[in-house]
Amino acid sequence: MNFVPQFGIGWLNGWLPFVIYVLIQFIVTFTCPKDVKRRLIDRKGWTKTQIVMTTIGKSFSLINIILLFLSPLIFGSVEFYIGIIVYFIGIIALSTTIINFKNAPLGKPITNGFYKISRNPQLFSIYIIFIGHILMIGSWISLIIFLISILGSHFSILGEEKRLKEQYGNSYVEYKEKVPRYFLFF
Repeated sequence: MNFVPQFGIGWLNGWLPFVIYVLIQFIVTFTCPKDVKRRLIDRKGWTKTQIVMTTIGKSFSLINIILLFLSPLIFGSVEFYIGIIVYFIGIIALSTTIINFKNAPLGKPITNGFYKISRNPQLFSIYIIFIGHILMIGSWISLIIFLISILGSHFSILGEEKRLKEQYGNSYVEYKEKVPRYFLFF
């Protein structure tokens, strides 16, 4: 891996996996009813700090996306092959979690499918997709920027958890005690 990738505009750059990711996410999300889509983006009850930190995290995500767009894929490297496998695992996981979300009852916390092992499987799946994507371009700077964006998104999770506790009460608290925030032990 290189610290900073070569930049340039080309057909075989990182924009290609990003467009595939966006298209698949759009297609899967398109099948969701309006009330489910609304629930996917609900940000009620967030504190100013959570909004600011989330915005900072999203700014770093945007910088990373630009970096991914302008970086060539490093075909033939070990990182590329590992990255493409990780990327598609993330795509499959994200599609599955959106379907789990779509099929869950609206009046209760979502506890089916991947939500049995992670309270935030959609976000965790997106992390997996981006790690795979970063490996495909082989850039340490992209990985560092991505890790900073994860710190910012953590604040959005805290805001979401507060809202879910208010919305679902004890059933969410019980779920929260049983299932880790991200995966396995974190």
